[in-house]
Amino acid sequence: MSDDPKSLVSTQWLADHLKSPDLRILDATWFLPAMERDAKAEYAEGHIPGARYFDIDEIADLRTGQPHTVAPIEKFMSRMRAMGVGDGHQVVVYDALGLFSAARVWWNFRLMGQMDVAVLDGGLPKWKAEGRPLTDEAPIIRDRHMTVTRQNGMIKDVTEVARAAKLGSHEIIDARPEGRFTGAEEEPREGMRSGHIPGSKNIPFAEVLNGDGTMKGRAELEKVFRDAGVDLTKPAITTCGSGVTAGILALALTRIGKEDHAVYDGSWSEWGMFADLPIATGEA
Repeated sequence: MSDDPKSLVSTQWLADHLKSPDLRILDATWFLPAMERDAKAEYAEGHIPGARYFDIDEIADLRTGQPHTVAPIEKFMSRMRAMGVGDGHQVVVYDALGLFSAARVWWNFRLMGQMDVAVLDGGLPKWKAEGRPLTDEAPIIRDRHMTVTRQNGMIKDVTEVARAAKLGSHEIIDARPEGRFTGAEEEPREGMRSGHIPGSKNIPFAEVLNGDGTMKGRAELEKVFRDAGVDLTKPAITTCGSGVTAGILALALTRIGKEDHAVYDGSWSEWGMFADLPIATGEA
């Protein structure tokens, strides 16, 4: 895998740059409720030296009623200032599951116009497996201003997704497991209908990853998209359960050189809630 400070970097790259004054590391670990793990407590017990904890449930728009939707610009800026993350910094985001919630935060930074941000390939599990340093010490933080220019083309709301599905203007790619996509399995959130957005394709996020939680190479990724029936000449919208693993597909698309893609932030937690929105079941 080739290191790219705007998309994905290796543990070796991070180790080589760990002492860089312009590096900011974010632990963006987030667990599904069923996992019964405490991300903040695990961060406090041990994290990559210098890492700050990015809470995707708090650095969010808490007014929407949807889980961890994108924070308003002012809130994002104030939280980043308080974390000492700002202009001129190279940001590296990781999580404790390998490559899971980190990609969501990578996308969030890009949405805010901050492009010098990468996901740590293989995340904390790979870092630990290689015997690299951990600490329980909190980093010393100095305020840093961040200039935010929101890239509105990188995010879609329910109206835009419904229009895209009706017109067939975009490839809508769903990162949920196959059983949830087809409707064979119930949704984990109560009150959700089962199935998928009509016309969407299914690429469970694990299909773009290797067994060790690192991301597949370009040729393998392109094959995954082709095998799922995705037309890569069309603009894409990625979706999932609540907008987290959609970020993994967004990262995969960026890794194959495709930039005309957006995340449906509400994802199935929004679409599955509205009785007047159409639902398809079975395979794509």
